[in-house]
Amino acid sequence: MDKYTLRRQLKAARKAMRPAERRHAARVALRLALRHGLLLRARRIGFYLPQGGEFDVHPLLNQALCMQRECYLPILPRRGRVMRFGRAGRHTRMAPNRYGIPEPRDAKPLRARQLDLLLMPLVGFDRAGYRLGMGGGYYDATLAFMQHRRLWRKPRLVGIAYECQRVDALPREPWDMPLDAVLTERRLHRFDNSHRGKAHSPR
Repeated sequence: MDKYTLRRQLKAARKAMRPAERRHAARVALRLALRHGLLLRARRIGFYLPQGGEFDVHPLLNQALCMQRECYLPILPRRGRVMRFGRAGRHTRMAPNRYGIPEPRDAKPLRARQLDLLLMPLVGFDRAGYRLGMGGGYYDATLAFMQHRRLWRKPRLVGIAYECQRVDALPREPWDMPLDAVLTERRLHRFDNSHRGKAHSPR
């Protein structure tokens, strides 16, 4: 199945979830994250603000802030697709980007390689840990540096999704980056990404 059809079907499945199911999923995912120590081994953590039915990570973000972790949100570039990450907190000044998504006003945002953990939104994921995004290419471009080294350990890449977004296999491009794990409302799926770094960078 092509990516366009998969995106349409998986977004429809995600949208069909009731608000109570979404809130319950967010609470359960937080408990699973704490049980697995997902936030313990990271000092700088990248988050996202959910849009269009994406999994709500606000409970995770609030927990990380309570644990005094440094929390960051994506900042879109004026040109190109390589994002930076601005510090976020309870009193952070925000401004909408060109898609209407709030971004922190950070004078010195970080590069992705400076994060310890990056929690990523997704439309779908497969049993090998590959991610289907919205198709904008922002995360692909932002993480392209990881294609050129086999021993990069930062950031750890963890997708956040509902279990209904899991499929057996996704169509892949040479530059697609496998995730280390995906956290859902049922479990933390872990993947072997020892083949990371063997693909080619985006054209």
